[in-house]
Parts: sequence; C-alpha cells; structure tokens
Amino acid sequence: MNYYISDLHIGHANAIKLDGRPFKDLNEMHQTIINNWNSHVKTDDTVYILGDFIWYKEKNWPFYVEPLAGKKVLLRGNHDPRRFSEATRRLFLYIEKLDEIVDEGRNVVICHYPIPCFRSDFSPTSYMLYGHIHQTVEYELIKEMRKTIEAHAADRVMPTGNFISVDATMPYMDYTPRTLDEIIAGDEAYRQTEDYLRNNL
Repeated sequence: MNYYISDLHIGHANAIKLDGRPFKDLNEMHQTIINNWNSHVKTDDTVYILGDFIWYKEKNWPFYVEPLAGKKVLLRGNHDPRRFSEATRRLFLYIEKLDEIVDEGRNVVICHYPIPCFRSDFSPTSYMLYGHIHQTVEYELIKEMRKTIEAHAADRVMPTGNFISVDATMPYMDYTPRTLDEIIAGDEAYRQTEDYLRNNL
C-alpha cells in the first residue's frame, strides 16, 4: 500500500504557531505524528514524504525516522538538507526532487511544490500531489486556479485539475499518511465544505 504526506516539520517549533497546529509543544506534535503514522502504516507499505520532513540537522534524522513504520521515499523540500550522508540515505528507498509513480493503475506525480500543469494532466486517472504552500495566500491562488481548470475541462479536452495538497495540516490529512483513495475522498469532502460555507454566509 502507498501512503503520502508532506510538511510534517518535525522539530520546527515555530510551525506550531505559524500553521495553528493543535499541539502545546514539539513533544506532543512528535508523539502524535508517530502514533498516527504507525497506526496506519505497516512494514511493507511505502510512504512518500513530499518534503519539509525534519527541521533538525541531518545527523539527527535517524532518531526521528527509525521509529516510523514502512518503507520511506523522500521528495526533498526547501527546508530539507541539500546533501545527505550515506547513513541517512539508507533510511529511505530513495531521495529525489520529483517522481512519477503508478498507484493502483493511476498515474501520480509527486513533488514538494505544486505543479498545476503536470505530465498526463489531461487524464482523469492522473494526479499531482504536493505540499509547500500550506494554507496560505498561495494555497488560495492554487485553489482558484484548480476551479478554473476544472470548469474548462467540463467543456472540452483540457487538463483535469487533479492536483491535491497532502500537507499534514490539511483537515483530511490530520498529520497522518494517507492512501490516494483517502486523499481524493478527503479533498472532495473538504472542498464541498468550503464551497458550502462560502455560498451560505
């Protein structure tokens, strides 16, 4: 089984404040992440971590990576080290900036950064998963772009707009690695809630 998540920001105390994370301190955040991760992910599962994983220096990474179940792939984010020691590299199947995989017959492009016009973006069975922008002004811009693309896709052969944030702070992620099915369903439910609130205030 494949799982996905981004922007855990382990060790980043300021992220609790900046993101409005529901933790009193780093210890509570770390313990929640470990518990959520290990309650979902099994030994043979693969977790694709889409960047900004651990805030601590690279030499401290094994302490935080080793307790997490499953096989791990890191798609490096802007806050991750530029170079890794061999010891840290061995904790991951591989480390890249961008990848493209097949998940139960669906094409999935994975990167820390959002790529609205990704390869195979005309296919309804292709998805782009990203992080980086949290729930900021940039997220609002990407969200509006997605709505525009989807509106045009209904009328003609166009990109589908299947790009979805897997930022750990998104309500459907809840600091937990999720499967593609969970992400698609959670994103759809979240967007319907947003639309409902916007149209009924």
